[in-house]
Amino acid sequence: MGSRITYGSRKLKRAFGRYREDVELHVKRVVRETATLIVTEVKARMPRDSGAMQDSVTLTIQDDGLTAIIHIGAFYALYVNYGTGIYAEGPGGSRAKKIPWVYFSEKYQRFVTTSGMRSQEFWDPAIDIGAHYFIREMGRM
Repeated sequence: MGSRITYGSRKLKRAFGRYREDVELHVKRVVRETATLIVTEVKARMPRDSGAMQDSVTLTIQDDGLTAIIHIGAFYALYVNYGTGIYAEGPGGSRAKKIPWVYFSEKYQRFVTTSGMRSQEFWDPAIDIGAHYFIREMGRM
């Protein structure tokens, strides 16, 4: 037979239980608000041509509200954010085999020669704003 020794009263245990629930609700609220802020910032900072890139941004909340996943579905978002060719600033730099290169532009209906496109950064500034908000709000508990 084992024995169990507990300290405190039932009132104290209930108070700790309520505090834990309050903390969890606070964290879930901050996660949701931070993710929503990042999505808003990303969309506002993206260059707008057809609006397809903004429309491809989605937010999914998982793990009962403790995890937020932001996904950008437009395959070219990486190139817009980090640049291409001689202007590439992102992970790994340029992967162009030949600079300058030629491609057919659907928009202009002609062949175009380019050395790349400058970055139009939207991701990192939005993450920085979200991180600042997250840290400030978590400190308010």
